[in-house]
Amino acid sequence: MATIRNLKIKTGSCKRILKELQSYQKEVENEAAKTANMKEKGADPYDLKQQENVLAESRMMIPDCSKRLEASLIDLKGTLEELKESNQQGPEIDEAESVINETETLISNS
Repeated sequence: MATIRNLKIKTGSCKRILKELQSYQKEVENEAAKTANMKEKGADPYDLKQQENVLAESRMMIPDCSKRLEASLIDLKGTLEELKESNQQGPEIDEAESVINETETLISNS
């Protein structure tokens, strides 16, 4: 049985993973710019290789984080549906719907 407390926890989890994904995406952009800058300036090959490794590691985190976000979103939707079926209302439900919309928008834009 879904409760408001469970909904709050799952909403918070989804928000945290969404924030984490956005952070990784920003990190990839920054590291890619740094790598391109190093290539332009003709940096030492060893340093350039290290920077490319950092960029590759950052890129590897995005698919994992996306999968966790999708799983969290499915879980949140299920809990929200259970609460709606039992005619529960409150600000927690509105917040959960808002997080679902934000997450679906980000996923569809990716």
